[in-house]
Amino acid sequence: MVQIAILGYGTVGSGVVEVLNTNKNSIAKKTGEEIQIKYVLDLRDFPGDPIQEKIVHDFNMILNDPEVAIVAEVMGGVEPAYTFTKKALMAGKSVCTSNKELVARHGAELLQTAKENNVNYLFEASCGGGIPIIRPLNSSLTGDQIDEITGILNGTTNYILSKMIQEGSEFDDVLKEAQEKGYAERNPEADVKGYDACRKIAILSSLAFGKQVNFEDVYTEGISKISLADIQYAKAMNCSIKLLASSRREGEDVYAMVCPVLVDKEDPLFSVNGVFNAIFVHGNMLGDAMFYGSGAGKLPTASAVVGDIVDEAKNRGRNVMASWGEERLALADVKTSKSMFFVRVCKTAETDLEKTEAIFGRVKPVVLEELPGEFGFVTEEMTEAEFEERKEKFGSVISRIRVRRAE
Repeated sequence: MVQIAILGYGTVGSGVVEVLNTNKNSIAKKTGEEIQIKYVLDLRDFPGDPIQEKIVHDFNMILNDPEVAIVAEVMGGVEPAYTFTKKALMAGKSVCTSNKELVARHGAELLQTAKENNVNYLFEASCGGGIPIIRPLNSSLTGDQIDEITGILNGTTNYILSKMIQEGSEFDDVLKEAQEKGYAERNPEADVKGYDACRKIAILSSLAFGKQVNFEDVYTEGISKISLADIQYAKAMNCSIKLLASSRREGEDVYAMVCPVLVDKEDPLFSVNGVFNAIFVHGNMLGDAMFYGSGAGKLPTASAVVGDIVDEAKNRGRNVMASWGEERLALADVKTSKSMFFVRVCKTAETDLEKTEAIFGRVKPVVLEELPGEFGFVTEEMTEAEFEERKEKFGSVISRIRVRRAE
């Protein structure tokens, strides 16, 4: 029998308990022995819930119990999760987590601590909810050099953009609806400003490229400025707008960014709608692969945590090392990154196609009758710095959205 402890009995923590109880027999067959929850740490009590008999309020009870072999940290936030995780690893207990904030900030250090103590630190649930992506990067794809990871990594923003496109609704209206349905937090900043996706792409990039990618270094834009007019243009071009988190290798340089992007209907990411997520991976031997599924939610995320618990139970006494070192990876300056841009400009006597092409080069114009005071166009590929220079010279740009390059 493998004794475990769960840190936190919120949404994910209660989901972990549910998955372990519901699938108890099949999990035991896969593990080779029964997994039993000995403790659940939480500040609260839960009278009437069967879990109450396992509730403890002092982490030291877990830390000092030699029977506890695995700790599932699903508290969220950096502290006290970091302190508890580090102490558990140093005490010879494996730890698994869904805590993307902690993994993004301290992942390399905690992996090294796990290695030094011959235990494991696993975090499958930190990046794609129920989508398996960490394990493939650590095992199935280790024979490849990963050139690109691009994904829809946040279900809240994907739901908002999908509803705006399908129903022609404004951002603020859809955000309110998402909050009412529980898809968005009361304070949605981490989602709509791109911070959640930023942490996730930093984790995936660190694993893919083998060095620490600091999330503070990742250029990040959110979706709060996407308007109904942007949606109308996207539809006219048979495109969709997605918040994409991306990292890619170009020669010796690695670029990483999070931003809204126009995606063509031929792109596999075009059809990923609602709260679903998808992660596109390109390897130099593999070519293209895409991982798709529920990117968030109580049970999908809990399922990924339990998968890590099973993996750690099967690998007791053996460290399964991830290729993520503590050396910092210096990302290339985003100003030198190349893209095509969709640009909206005010229509005046001076802003005709001739002037536009004199400044931006050859463009593909997009004119909508319902927006008579402006027009749009798609530029050829250029660097971010070149675009900013031309934008300043043009002078009447309303907005711009990057366009995903066709492969």
